[in-house]
Amino acid sequence: MTLDPVATYSLRLGDTCLVLAQRLSAWCGHAPELEIDLALANIGLDLLGQARNFLTYAAELEGGGIDEDKLAFGRDEREYKNLLLAEQPNGDFAETLMRQYLLDAWYVALFSRLVKSKDQQLAAISAKAIKEVRYHLRFSCGWLLRLGNGTALSQEKMQNALNKLWRFSGEMFVADELEIELAEQGIAVDSRVLRDEWLLEVTAGLSEASLQIPAEAPYRTGGKQGLHTEHLGPLLAEMQYLQRAYPNQQW
Repeated sequence: MTLDPVATYSLRLGDTCLVLAQRLSAWCGHAPELEIDLALANIGLDLLGQARNFLTYAAELEGGGIDEDKLAFGRDEREYKNLLLAEQPNGDFAETLMRQYLLDAWYVALFSRLVKSKDQQLAAISAKAIKEVRYHLRFSCGWLLRLGNGTALSQEKMQNALNKLWRFSGEMFVADELEIELAEQGIAVDSRVLRDEWLLEVTAGLSEASLQIPAEAPYRTGGKQGLHTEHLGPLLAEMQYLQRAYPNQQW
């Protein structure tokens, strides 16, 4: 499948939302408290809605009978363009929360700029999404502070989660030629410009939570080009099973 540049960009955003939504859905009925269970489910639904909007737009631009469902459930692993951070396993609640906090801060920085896109559809999707991701960030930051400043055990778990996930954060600020060209046209956001705002939010949040940013280490990248970790395949196998087993079914 060959997509035009705007469709590819929309697909990347949609894939990250979709994969993260799938991860959060696994907490349904398993979260530490009922309130957290409902909150994670609602955040997952918000992300799924964002994914649908981006994938629907990508499908419209591509044409040829492709729709959001075919993009979500009909592609193989190497055709997904999501950030590697989003596909990392849930682990314990600390890992899920840390993954969410790092991505929430990035989403706020991204969508607050993408609302000014010259592409009206991308701007409209972002205008709706920014309201949602600001709530997501308040939620994840609130629990970051509670657990980071909680017991010795909760702080240790949060620090371990940060140490484990930090190496995937650098990919959020890598821009390739496609993204840079679209940014110069006023359509996309150059990921490199998001780093300072994100780092300011994350540094302040982690410091207030009594957590230490890990020492610099090689960052993992490649998600935008379809080069994923070993965790995406099993996630897709579960997510796509019904549609693969019974293709083209209608309710």
